Amino acid sequence: MDFFYGGLTAETFWIAVLVTLFAGFVKGAIGFAMPLIMMAVFASIMPPQLALAGLILSVLTTNLHQSLRDGWQAFCDSAWTYRRLIGATILGIVISAPFVVYIPARLLLGLLGLPVALFALYQLSGRPMKIALRHRNRAEYLLGLIAGLYGGLAGIWGPPVVIYLLSIAADKKETVRVQGVIFLIGGAVLAMAHLGTGVLNAVTLPFSVALVIPAFVGMLAGFRLQDRLDPVKFRRWTLILLALTALNLLRKSIFG
Repeated sequence: MDFFYGGLTAETFWIAVLVTLFAGFVKGAIGFAMPLIMMAVFASIMPPQLALAGLILSVLTTNLHQSLRDGWQAFCDSAWTYRRLIGATILGIVISAPFVVYIPARLLLGLLGLPVALFALYQLSGRPMKIALRHRNRAEYLLGLIAGLYGGLAGIWGPPVVIYLLSIAADKKETVRVQGVIFLIGGAVLAMAHLGTGVLNAVTLPFSVALVIPAFVGMLAGFRLQDRLDPVKFRRWTLILLALTALNLLRKSIFG
């Protein structure tokens, strides 16, 4: 069993499993936020690079399932419709991924904590997450690039993608599927990039593999409960958790 611990203690490993289970449940219920939750908590209990490695395969496999729930044709249609957003995200990941091994741990914690905190607190304020899209193509390129740049460093590119989908008023079903498509393609690029950087290696890869199981179990539970939960209240509590964990990351980044 130690083979899957990634150098962590047994206690820390099982905490990571429980966090992944919960993050998968949130993803199943609302379609996103799994890497946000995983990275925000993981970075508090393990080295940032191991935290990033741990979530990569869970993100990849769960989004494969999410993106294909409506079939291959819907997957292909979404991939083509949002090709600019996807292309810019891939470019951003390729540009930023090589730099993750050079960023000090405290700086990476700050780079993670600040945007997550801003995203969560802004949503909790009750203001609509909408931007003027007079030039939709330009917005796709810009938000996709921002998402990819941050994704390459921390494995998280959800907020810019979600902001874009909210801004164009995509319906719930399309929003969930498109998130799955973009996160799947981005996750595949991220995995290949970090096989090259060494973030995914003989020690961290088994740890990442081990977390796939709780991620799937949690996501399937989220699917089953989705229709019975009040999505507004559930999303609010999720944002509260994200805000608290992100503020804790900022504390660790500033004070050590």
